[in-house]
Amino acid sequence: MTLTEPTSDAALAAVAGASSVIRMRIESRLPRMSEAMVKIATLLLEAPDAPLQRSITQLAEDAGTSPATVTRFCRVLGYSGYAPFRVAVASDVGRGHAVERWGEDIGREFGPDDTPTQVLSTLLAAHTRSLRSTAEFIDLTRLQHIASRIATAQHVDLYGIGGSAVMAEEMQARLYRIGISTHVWPEVHSGLTSAALQDEHCVAIGISNTGRTEETIQMLECARSAGALTVAITSSPESPLAQVADENIVTLADERFLQPDDLSAKHSQLFVLDLLYLLVAQQNFGRTTTTLAASALAVTPHRRPGRARRRTDPAHDKENA
Repeated sequence: MTLTEPTSDAALAAVAGASSVIRMRIESRLPRMSEAMVKIATLLLEAPDAPLQRSITQLAEDAGTSPATVTRFCRVLGYSGYAPFRVAVASDVGRGHAVERWGEDIGREFGPDDTPTQVLSTLLAAHTRSLRSTAEFIDLTRLQHIASRIATAQHVDLYGIGGSAVMAEEMQARLYRIGISTHVWPEVHSGLTSAALQDEHCVAIGISNTGRTEETIQMLECARSAGALTVAITSSPESPLAQVADENIVTLADERFLQPDDLSAKHSQLFVLDLLYLLVAQQNFGRTTTTLAASALAVTPHRRPGRARRRTDPAHDKENA
């Protein structure tokens, strides 16, 4: 085998751009490879999955070398031949795809090898940042106006699909307990039916983190056409949902962390909904306290009593001895 001088800058740059076990093996052996093997190395660094799509003959042709050279290349990297090398490449590519999927589905700030302490710290930072960003973005004057309209509305419709429906159901339960006529519509046909019956005395709220959920957009748009005050709760004031709403409440989540539509986004939504609920409750404090007391009394028989505290007063103990 004829050995060459250290390889070109272009080949070394290609090495730096790859990331895998195969890449590391090529990098460590590249300075000692022949010119023909460098061609194979360069090809694999540019197309790491090439061996999965090509036979040894095809790979040799693409690299401008021979099948025998490909076999020697595999042996230089520590594999007995092309077949075991292909298995190693498949494993490498699979790991790369797994890391890529992790980044898309879990979040780029979380690593699969992070310690529990690191995960906890990063997660806390994500949720804290989302809540603070949302709070800073809130227009309290506008929110107070929305709360006043909800407090005096004949009816409130809440629209949400999937995870947003859970947020809508939470808000519905809260508003209903303080005397606000409220319904949740997580299904577009029923939601559209209700939306069409709204009028200027009603409020309709659409919840969607992305603001691009078609069903929610349709329901809110229908309610607006019927005359209701429409409110969008979304992460983007430029989203389609926000564009069809009279009022827009923005909830923010750091996109570097959990994906997609993570719980930090849900917590931002809950934060805004909780604030809106409290502002509505303030509008009629007397009714709020009465309805809350009545509903609490209704469920009291279904709650087990707490443990009685043990008295530690010596005089009391002596008296009851």
